[in-house]
Amino acid sequence: MASRFSNVDPVTTADMRRQGLDPHELDRSTEQLMSLIHGNLPDPPVSTTARLTAFRARPSDGVDRISRLSDALLRDIVSRLPVKDAARTAALAARWRGVWRSTPLVLVDTHLVSSARASTPDVIAAVSRVLAAHQGPFRCVHLTCSRMGAYQAQLKRWLRLLAARGVQELVLVNRPWLREVPLPKTLFTISTLTRLYIGVWKFPDAAGLQGASFPHLRELGICSVAMKDGDIDAVVSRSPALEILNIQGSMKGVHLRLLSHSLRCVQICSFVIESVNVVNAPRLERLILSECLNPAGGSCIRVKIGNVPKLKVFGFLEPGKYVLEIQDTVIMAGIKTSASMMVTSVNVLSMKVRFGVYDDVIKMVPAFLKCFPNVKALHITSEKCDQLAGKFDLKFWEEVGLIVSVLLRLKVITFREYRARQDELAFLQYILQHAMVLKYAVVQMVNPKFTSLSVDEMAYTIDNMQPPKNKKWASTVGLLTMGTHGPEGGETWTFRKGADLSDDDPIAPVKFIIRVAGPATRQHKSRAAKHRN
Repeated sequence: MASRFSNVDPVTTADMRRQGLDPHELDRSTEQLMSLIHGNLPDPPVSTTARLTAFRARPSDGVDRISRLSDALLRDIVSRLPVKDAARTAALAARWRGVWRSTPLVLVDTHLVSSARASTPDVIAAVSRVLAAHQGPFRCVHLTCSRMGAYQAQLKRWLRLLAARGVQELVLVNRPWLREVPLPKTLFTISTLTRLYIGVWKFPDAAGLQGASFPHLRELGICSVAMKDGDIDAVVSRSPALEILNIQGSMKGVHLRLLSHSLRCVQICSFVIESVNVVNAPRLERLILSECLNPAGGSCIRVKIGNVPKLKVFGFLEPGKYVLEIQDTVIMAGIKTSASMMVTSVNVLSMKVRFGVYDDVIKMVPAFLKCFPNVKALHITSEKCDQLAGKFDLKFWEEVGLIVSVLLRLKVITFREYRARQDELAFLQYILQHAMVLKYAVVQMVNPKFTSLSVDEMAYTIDNMQPPKNKKWASTVGLLTMGTHGPEGGETWTFRKGADLSDDDPIAPVKFIIRVAGPATRQHKSRAAKHRN
């Protein structure tokens, strides 16, 4: 969607050139950012590409039976159309003329203009016409393809209209320009919102939001918004029904402190952050941290886990990037794990590991695993190591001591970005040797473009692996080897995956049916599955 409106309008282009800037270069960088943001936005509930079909049981007699339907049914039909098509229904018959004006509509700005070179003024004019013609309510509004820096007065007027007309879902994304555009405080007067996504803005001063609240807001997405410490906390505290919090991108590092009795899912992706402190979240079920960065460069991000009795899914822990603190105890390599340092509710755990680095970083892997004794599904991504250090073999894992989750609980292990290195193989051998109830193991090879080995050569090392002690694994564990054509490091995490609360394991690359009885069958699928993404 973003690429349709990638052209800079003439006014903005002239402004860029006066400042000695290349508008085409800025446009390319803008498109990269917008592509990342649009990949995480929820889809609008209507589409311009959908097809309408009807079944005719007998030849037409020319009678208009659709117009005889009740007002409620007609409004339901119109509400499923893009706004331009909904407006055109007024020309069908007199019966339809007032229907679209009383129908809760979906307004998507990209549906209003047909030209691939539509400029911001064209989009602004089209949106203003719809808001002037329709008295509401609007159940869903997506405004994502305009540079709003020079149109802040119009934006404030739109938001006042949407507040008056009870908008329920709002996606508001500004296209980047050289300066930060303030997010109008008018937004925080829309008390009817149930879903809100904002992108590429400067967050208003939280002190100026006195009295603002989102009593019905269930899902909040914050994408590339310039913020300060306390801004996110302030919004969460004003959202008593908030269940899903998604955060992506930031220019400055912040400290995030979460206290919420309603949150069920928190996802933080590609975010510059110094610490995440989950103080009290009694309903939180999943916490996803993906590609986060500390503004201090090589410093670690502190992740503190407090009261989270229902936390089930936790990812992507990365030794060397995150410092894990549980109930005021910092988890360190070789630490003796006590009950107060365990999060017993987690049953899906994901980690990114640099196996070739034989130092305190790799020693943190067993330390982290011991903190989650009830993990049933473990997802490992092997990170690229430019410089291998030391000998990392099965002996290391034999000496780490008992890991309860591996020994007694683990049923599924997935290992992505496998490069057929000895250190990776040693970890897999350890799991297969000690996991007493393991049912399924999936090994996904790295894209062969990024290694000297073919998929078949990498799969061969797995298929011919024999752990030295427990040799029953070959008949009791379903083993799947598969390849990928994806980018090095794996596919980028998207909010859609984690926000689907009906999926018990959103991180798994494939889905499994755990048999109640009977052994699993080992699957030799390295060739058949090697083209899976």
